[in-house]
Amino acid sequence: MNRLDALRGTTPPKPHDARAIAALAANPGCSRRALMDGAGIDKEALARHLGHPAPFGQSPFAITRGNAFEALVKADGCAELIRMLRELLGLPIDEVAYHDVENVGAHLRHTHTRALIDRAARGEGTGTVYDHPLFTLAIAGHTAYLEPDVVAFQLGGRFHIVEIKSFAVVDGQADPAAVAAAARQAAVYVLALRTLLEELGHDPLRVAHDVVLVCPENFANRPVATLVDVRRQLAVLRRQLARMTSLDRLLAALPEDVTFDLEPDDDGRPARPVAELADAVRATEARYAPECLSTCDLCFFCRDEARQEGASDLLGRDVRDALGGVASVREALALADGSRAPERGQEEIARLLRGAERLRRECLA
Repeated sequence: MNRLDALRGTTPPKPHDARAIAALAANPGCSRRALMDGAGIDKEALARHLGHPAPFGQSPFAITRGNAFEALVKADGCAELIRMLRELLGLPIDEVAYHDVENVGAHLRHTHTRALIDRAARGEGTGTVYDHPLFTLAIAGHTAYLEPDVVAFQLGGRFHIVEIKSFAVVDGQADPAAVAAAARQAAVYVLALRTLLEELGHDPLRVAHDVVLVCPENFANRPVATLVDVRRQLAVLRRQLARMTSLDRLLAALPEDVTFDLEPDDDGRPARPVAELADAVRATEARYAPECLSTCDLCFFCRDEARQEGASDLLGRDVRDALGGVASVREALALADGSRAPERGQEEIARLLRGAERLRRECLA
């Protein structure tokens, strides 16, 4: 049993899905998350046992609306989607074909997906739209199975990931946070398809970094498609996945007896004392930010920890990064009013804080 398995203990590893992998790119500087995802820890069960469950998940209404919108886009062999692809990508009208990979048994879907993508990359057949394909991606030694909404193949030699979301585009604008989350998730599929092409001996860059995002327009059911560049998300995702495969430095900093084991008792509940588990989690360094509240199951535990420490992380990443090496709000206030002398390397931020405090007092006066 290696060190990551020892961290997880007797519980089996939790498989990663596209949303979980995309969340890795949302906070790449968090050592706690990197270790737990590398070990396959069930963070939802961990947070629940710690008394800080995160109320994630869509409402039944949102799920129903999302499923209805996706069905509309994919109806009649993806007729509506093909119309948008013709306009957006210049897809040739006479070369369109539709393959629903889900019609193949689940155990054959990955093999069938590989065969279809290989044929398309070789220029054989007229396959254009592949519905419900199944990809794989290696995450810290574990295999994650991923199902994008659609992979569209253009005969010009480029593959495009199509991501269908039910949030609205109003007057050409959408919620930036929702678009960012969709871009991170689509980047996972782009990386998985590029990995597949490389395994098959094809150029991975034939998968476009521009993904097709399909959303309802102006709160109606009429879909609209646009291209979203995910190169930045791809770069962050690659760095984080590489970091998860080389966690030796983070593991070396942990005490040998640290484990996040959630072995259940006879009633099926974790037998581990909550205080003991909390101490084990605190042995790993977190990098909390308010954005974690929408991406990580441990967000409430880490927020409570940051509150107890008075950490500057609570004020958001922009403020935390601007404060540099100033870890707490109390320390920042002390540097601002001059009651604390700056340590080596804090001279510049102390000067800026004192200037900001002087301006605040002048405004109040």
